[in-house]
Amino acid sequence: MEVPLYNLTPAFAVMMLGLLLAAGPLLWVMLRQRGTAGVGRFHAVAVLTLFLTFDLVMFGAFTRLTDSGLGCPDWPGCYGQSNPLSAHSAIDAAQAHMPDGPVTHGKAWIEMVHRYLATGVGVLILALTAMAWWARWFAGRRSNDSKLAVNPWLPTFVLLWVCVQGAFGALTVTMKLFPAIVSLHLLGGYTLLALLALQVVRSAPLADPNNRAAALSRGLWLGLLGALGLLFAQAASGAWVSTNYAVLACTDFPLCQGQWWPPMDASGFALWRPLGMGANGQAISFQAITAIHFFHRSLAMLTAAVLLAVAWRFSRPACPAHLHRPARLLGVLVALQLLTGLSNVILGWPLVAAVLHTGGAGAMVATLVWMLAASRLVPTASVWDVANSTQPRYAK
Repeated sequence: MEVPLYNLTPAFAVMMLGLLLAAGPLLWVMLRQRGTAGVGRFHAVAVLTLFLTFDLVMFGAFTRLTDSGLGCPDWPGCYGQSNPLSAHSAIDAAQAHMPDGPVTHGKAWIEMVHRYLATGVGVLILALTAMAWWARWFAGRRSNDSKLAVNPWLPTFVLLWVCVQGAFGALTVTMKLFPAIVSLHLLGGYTLLALLALQVVRSAPLADPNNRAAALSRGLWLGLLGALGLLFAQAASGAWVSTNYAVLACTDFPLCQGQWWPPMDASGFALWRPLGMGANGQAISFQAITAIHFFHRSLAMLTAAVLLAVAWRFSRPACPAHLHRPARLLGVLVALQLLTGLSNVILGWPLVAAVLHTGGAGAMVATLVWMLAASRLVPTASVWDVANSTQPRYAK
């Protein structure tokens, strides 16, 4: 069945459904924060948005892993309708035409719920941007001191980023799960989590003056930044494994196909190619799929070692106590990530473990950004010097 890839007829209805989904949590937070200053309300809404965005990333993984990404083959609605109920006859026809195809009523609902949730997160990010600009304007009128308000440029950038992310979501459908697009969409989700985590941490000192940045030496701060970069590289390789369905290329551990170095083909790393195809237009080989899996597994060992070293280093008494909690959380998340990764291989890619593995990567990204955003660079002093000097350990 030929279906127009883009049909904007249901766009307004989909946006209204997203608005309704966002309105409930937003109203609840605003009512709970009605006695606090505007910056306090902004911080609370930022925390809510970060939490719901993490849920959205998890549900996006569920959508991908249940093969529901094409449950509605057009965008932004489903066969030109705002919901699968209205598209019931079209879905029936598609299912009758291709019984084993990607379109079923269940998959259509999963895909559309994902779009509703994404729209709801977009509404919350729009609300954060409006709140930040309002707080800046109001602070300037009351005290001529804009430093009392949230910097509105970060929320504005986050709003622009979520629009880019929405565009990649549309391309994921219209380009029929093109691996490079799906991978970029997932990485965009992790980037959105990082930006929102940065927004939460940066607004915390304004909401509560007791929150202060921990002083770090240049080496430790750059080490944190390097660990975050390595984690993003590992997330990119994981996205490539998932979008190419390479998880089960190796079903044993620590060996792969009973060998330390199985037969592999680097053609699996050709980026611009359709799903299941190589750059030469032929079906992708099993050796290429194996190479994708093996690279991710190898990089995972390096990434886990680096992140565990970071967790250990920042949990030590010599490091600012302000960073002990996220460092310990990072250690726990790395252990859980290794466990879910092994479960995917040994237990045959169970859905729960696969979804948790995607969520674990997002949680580690947010935790490292938390540690970076809660720190400030002290180029001329080590953490040990700062900790044992007579000067305060933290600085605004």
